[in-house]
Amino acid sequence: MRINKKRALELFRDADLLALGESADRARKKIHPQGMATFVVDRNINYTNVCINKCRFCAFYRDIDSPDAYLLSKDELFRKIEETIALEGTQILLQGGLHPGLTIDYYIDLLKSIKEKYSINIHGFSPPEIGYLADKHGLTVRETLRILREAGLDSIPGGGAEILSDRVREILSPRKIRTTGWLKVMEEAHRLGMRTTATMMFGSVERPDDIVEHLDCIRRLQDRTGGFTAFIPWSFQSGNTELARRSKSRLRSPATAVEYLRVLALSRIYLDNIANIQASWVTQGLKLAQVALRFGANDFGSTMIEENVVASTGVSYSVTKEDIINAIRGAGFGPAQRDTCYNIIRKF
Repeated sequence: MRINKKRALELFRDADLLALGESADRARKKIHPQGMATFVVDRNINYTNVCINKCRFCAFYRDIDSPDAYLLSKDELFRKIEETIALEGTQILLQGGLHPGLTIDYYIDLLKSIKEKYSINIHGFSPPEIGYLADKHGLTVRETLRILREAGLDSIPGGGAEILSDRVREILSPRKIRTTGWLKVMEEAHRLGMRTTATMMFGSVERPDDIVEHLDCIRRLQDRTGGFTAFIPWSFQSGNTELARRSKSRLRSPATAVEYLRVLALSRIYLDNIANIQASWVTQGLKLAQVALRFGANDFGSTMIEENVVASTGVSYSVTKEDIINAIRGAGFGPAQRDTCYNIIRKF
């Protein structure tokens, strides 16, 4: 039977960790009885680090006049895509900051240029980017999505969600779209037939009830649209961030491995309408990601040929495709490479 928010909060606060993990593992087995764990070969390409939002939890953004500010050239972008394809990559995750100098024409040209040269899925532009473009050009979110989709955008990553609580967002990212704005982009994308992922960044200033509320927002939208392919919870990394420098009295202690597993397990149990829960080796490391496969996760995420945002906080794990395959086997699962929509490409 589906649990409600009250029961979810009780489980999060009071349930024995191993008992919670066993419940999540049973929920995983019901959805994925074949004993397989998947991964995707892709690359995170951050086309610019210039961003006007200046989120307090982010160590990646730069002002437009910063000496570290950049905007990738097409040649550099194409080189990264070619390297990805050479490594049997099927997807690029294309995200950047909210660059005040870029218009929608830039994005149209970028998408068309990629599609003209390469057969690769473009999983790109999180809800804050799409909402910003819509506002900038006086377009509706649906119109903006339709324009980008016609230019070559295939699917949308779940970035920019952080915690879907406006109380928390006011602290973390007061300039970023609010909860309703994030959900609106995702719902419109789903209505247009686009698939998306959903994420949650926890371990900053939120309370347990905020985590449950976030899960409930995602579950209710999925009930209406069915457009989410996966959910990815990951823990806040505080290094080099404004939040860590200026809010020590407000900032809680970093999320522990135990808390990560607790959040992951609860996510699997609560999100009974989302097929895939992704482990985050990028923030937790390979060993804990293996454990996550027994706490409800069925997907190991990406090989992450390139990753810049988490790395900017000083946390940097690097793994190869072979590392992921071996880790999945070591956890007792059959490794399988998938595409963006979780179609199996190859089993190992």
